[in-house]
Amino acid sequence: MDQVSIMKCDDYEPEQVYKALTTSLSLLGDSSQFIRPGMRVLLKCNLLMRKKPEEAATTHPEIVAAVARWVKTAGGIPVIADSPGGLYTERALRGVYRACGMEFVATRDDIELNYNVEEVEVSHHEGKTIKSHTVTKVVEEADAIINIAKLKTHGMTLYTGAVKNLFGVIPGTTKAEYHLRMKKLEDFSDMLVDISSYVKPNLSIMDAVVGMEGQGPSAGEPRKIGAILASASPYALDVVSASLVGIPLDRICTIQRANERGLCSDLNNVELLGDCLEELKIHDFKIPFHKKVGFIEQYFGGDSTISQFINNKFGPRPVFHYEGCIGCRDCERNCPPKAITMVEGKPVVDMKECIRCYCCQELCPQETIEIKRSWLFQTFK
Repeated sequence: MDQVSIMKCDDYEPEQVYKALTTSLSLLGDSSQFIRPGMRVLLKCNLLMRKKPEEAATTHPEIVAAVARWVKTAGGIPVIADSPGGLYTERALRGVYRACGMEFVATRDDIELNYNVEEVEVSHHEGKTIKSHTVTKVVEEADAIINIAKLKTHGMTLYTGAVKNLFGVIPGTTKAEYHLRMKKLEDFSDMLVDISSYVKPNLSIMDAVVGMEGQGPSAGEPRKIGAILASASPYALDVVSASLVGIPLDRICTIQRANERGLCSDLNNVELLGDCLEELKIHDFKIPFHKKVGFIEQYFGGDSTISQFINNKFGPRPVFHYEGCIGCRDCERNCPPKAITMVEGKPVVDMKECIRCYCCQELCPQETIEIKRSWLFQTFK
């Protein structure tokens, strides 16, 4: 049975974070079970884009600093890394590290930041959807990987956590190719489980001190949750983290796809350690509309012409609020199917080409893109 530890943590005061984190990790076992002296340990954070820590779109730097401190105490060499959305260049990384607070804690605590932007092709014969991946070279050079996720909602996958965070090992704009190859949510989620099964993080940690609800993963609202969670299993960690904020597990496609492979599926498969989950639960966590008008598929089948027509016509779609748009073209550049064009300096989407990946909303620096569903189907899940 997979173990997940959960510890209450009210804010990001460094010593409080370190105490909660180390207590949580000690419940899972001695540090030697996960890393050994001399190991180069990759701290794979969620650094989606240039966001301030208080916006709750990225892993908080004090969580990362606490993990780095724990790694150093165990004799390891921590390296902070991620491949954010958009271009994967040294210049882009520097901007993200600075905005997200990683540059500050790295300088303060003498932690290495990764600037290696090379990528390599790797084989993964056990993969279900793809048998090879293009990954950042820093992943291949690491002796151990600690997956440090942020508890957030997500317009496409509903929830983003430990498994989804590992999509960040795919470099920059290559992510768009994966979206195009796996347009269906089920296939995309299978691919995420494939990546997770390839990376095999030694540990996964969830920053749930302050999460994001509503229009996640970048334009939602910060929501205090008050917890740090940890597990050797990213699948079990997602089950507990989603349960913590009341997101139904049967609506999270990555959890369902993992369940099909005999991985963790519900709380009955988890041994909970530390503080009481029930006492920390959030009961009014806001989640976005799901990708599809789900009840239609129950009647007509997910691949039927009728289902596809209704979902394309009435399902959630990106809506652009031009009054806040600065015409930066990030949405156009990062749209996998190239469904967005600029007209008089403002983005316009061709819904016939849109694959509902919501990369435009996810990467909009001004948060001027909203995911909306037709009023006719707003009451349906």
